[in-house]
Amino acid sequence: MIAALVFYLFAAVLLFSAAMVVSARNPVHSVLFLILAFFNAAGLFLLAGAEFLAMILVIVYVGAVAVLFLFVVMMLDINFTELRSGFQRYLPVGLTIGVVLLAELATVLGGWKIAPEASTLRFAPTAADLHNTAQLGNLIYTHYIFLFETASLVLLVAMIGAIVLTLRDRQGSRRQDIRVQTARSVRETLELVDVPAGVGVAKIGIRRPLVQEPVLAAPAHDHGHAHHGEH
Repeated sequence: MIAALVFYLFAAVLLFSAAMVVSARNPVHSVLFLILAFFNAAGLFLLAGAEFLAMILVIVYVGAVAVLFLFVVMMLDINFTELRSGFQRYLPVGLTIGVVLLAELATVLGGWKIAPEASTLRFAPTAADLHNTAQLGNLIYTHYIFLFETASLVLLVAMIGAIVLTLRDRQGSRRQDIRVQTARSVRETLELVDVPAGVGVAKIGIRRPLVQEPVLAAPAHDHGHAHHGEH
């Protein structure tokens, strides 16, 4: 009885927070509601006995992904009024996709009633002598390894595509020259400075690294002339 009440409590808060993520006008509030949704989903995983998934959801999604979303929303100056201006233009397409997804969910839920044995396919066979983490590893990396690798490739392609689309060649940007950096000596990189006690930056100034132009190698056919001139 208590487990059922806790389940309905987590599920209700999860649905409410998920609805507020897409309906809140302030994007910061949307991210905070997303964090609340992650915590309630972790609670549902705990009730289902998947404590590993619950901890991963809190550590990875709340501790990294949601915080990254919050930093991006707060640091970027995004005109959300302009973004919402095209809402009515794309409303028919969004409604069509929503109706299709609702029909698919209705088909899946109706399939359990048409075929009672279909509900047993939701659960994978588990071993009684293995804990939750070992069972998940055995299931993902043994039975569904090809699907897991396919999903990894899709994410890799998406990451490369995002980098290519957002990469801009800006004039005046500072770039690294690995060859010059690794060819430097200790005398060129380190400098011992005797700073008296109580002397601040206003007197000694800020130490800047030495700016060195990259040394280009001479062409191969010029070596003979150079040595001939030296002799």
